[in-house]
Amino acid sequence: VRLYGIGIGIVIGTTNGDIPGLASDPNFAKSWINMNVLPFYLASNIILITVGNEVMTSNDQNLMNKLLPAMQNSEPPSSGSFDPSYGDLMKGLLEFNSANGLPFAINPHPYFAYRSDTRLETLAFCLFQPNAGRTDGNTKIKYMNMFDAQVDAVYSALNSMGFKNVEIVVAESGWPYKGDDNEVGPSIEIAKAYNGNLIAHLRSMVGTPLMPGKSEDTYLFALYDED
Repeated sequence: VRLYGIGIGIVIGTTNGDIPGLASDPNFAKSWINMNVLPFYLASNIILITVGNEVMTSNDQNLMNKLLPAMQNSEPPSSGSFDPSYGDLMKGLLEFNSANGLPFAINPHPYFAYRSDTRLETLAFCLFQPNAGRTDGNTKIKYMNMFDAQVDAVYSALNSMGFKNVEIVVAESGWPYKGDDNEVGPSIEIAKAYNGNLIAHLRSMVGTPLMPGKSEDTYLFALYDED
């Protein structure tokens, strides 16, 4: 895909294998920027650089320890919090983001909620379709879709740590159109419904109950099929 001069915001990322070098060797970091960013920066709208991918779920303690130098979803949304075992790491990461005006990137996928609860009302809740909604017992806010609930859970987690000023960016969200034979939910029709309704929801600028009147920058997963 040719991205020069078309104005679309581009997020590029380092591999997990790059993290140790980025954390320990300034020359490695400089070389990475010189190779992957500077040649394209003027002609392309590079807006963010992410460090690693799903490092927190890799169970690689070495990577997690080096993530900061290199630089989940709960119900009800108001009780959202980060895993306490990552408390110090998350605090350090969020302090870095806050000090530098950087967003916190998340991957909310309502599909996984539906996969573990395949009732029709859950599917409607995940697809932004008419449903009875689900009420947060703490705030008494009624949520009408899973995406808002997942995003607000992260907002609550940020707020509980004193970082509600850190902007949330949805790094990926989508729905599979094809899966394993025993999987429930993947289909072209449902994927089309999710993506289309998500875009309509974002364009409405209604926001989420805890962050009304604005829409988070959101990237659809994915532009192409993985092998």
